[in-house]
Amino acid sequence: MTTDPTLQPSDQSGDTGLVDPTAKYQIEVPIQQQPVPGLASELDPPADHGEDTYVGHGRLTGRRALITGGDSGIGRAVAIAYAREGADVAIGYLPSEQSDADDVAELVRAAGRTCVLLPGDVGDEAVARGIVRDAVAGLGGLDVLVLNAARQTFVEHLEDLTSEQWAETMNVNISAPFWMMQEALGHLQPGSSVIFTSSVQAYTPSPGLVDYATSRAAVNTMSKSLAQQLAPRGIRVNAVAPGPFWTALQVSGGQKPEKLPTFGHKNPLGRPGQPVEMAGAYVYLASDESSYTTGNTLSVTGGAPTP
Repeated sequence: MTTDPTLQPSDQSGDTGLVDPTAKYQIEVPIQQQPVPGLASELDPPADHGEDTYVGHGRLTGRRALITGGDSGIGRAVAIAYAREGADVAIGYLPSEQSDADDVAELVRAAGRTCVLLPGDVGDEAVARGIVRDAVAGLGGLDVLVLNAARQTFVEHLEDLTSEQWAETMNVNISAPFWMMQEALGHLQPGSSVIFTSSVQAYTPSPGLVDYATSRAAVNTMSKSLAQQLAPRGIRVNAVAPGPFWTALQVSGGQKPEKLPTFGHKNPLGRPGQPVEMAGAYVYLASDESSYTTGNTLSVTGGAPTP
């Protein structure tokens, strides 16, 4: 489980350790397609989730975290980072993603931490609530809840966006965070952290992602409302808004295949992000370093403006 050497940070500047963000992680992406939900292990080129690059500093020692969508993409990077920061983790994922989940579990356990594997479709209420209960049982409690699982399917014309797809997107992207947050609340103590995954699509929606963009804006609003409600209980609620990141989501319907070679190139940094570049945002929001931060959306967009 090593990453492609072309993904390694490059262009070091003298002895300062500075890396030009426009020269970092330069990749060539061929046209490709995977069936939904896609596997990180089949991405070409492979993404960097921090397998060989993320170094922990003990910022989450002893914490217990549930991460949905933790098998690949941003969720995988967060799971690796949390483990190397000293946290035990449970990851939720679809059963068809078992091979990716097994890889994450191996990486987490190599860091000396517990990994609880929880397959299931969070778009089903009973499953979503059951994953929270199983995470609490497997970890012995819950301190950090990362609501990251999402469905994204590009549909060029509104008349082709089916009611079935609309409902599935809303169930996974909006209803599941609500169900899981509600189920987890009784287990979250003062000092706990909840982190939603929103998107730059909440602010600058693409025309072919009507349902996805709508759901990400709703998640953004949900996190801010809950932050106000739960602040008196000492529970912080924030969101992270990623821009274009190189993940299996993009090749399994999230983008038109012919657009993949230029994916992320319109951003000021001129490239897509790698999942490991998201990990620090989630570590910060889960750690005591962000103890005065709640109701915030932290944008990691490669320079694309957000409010």
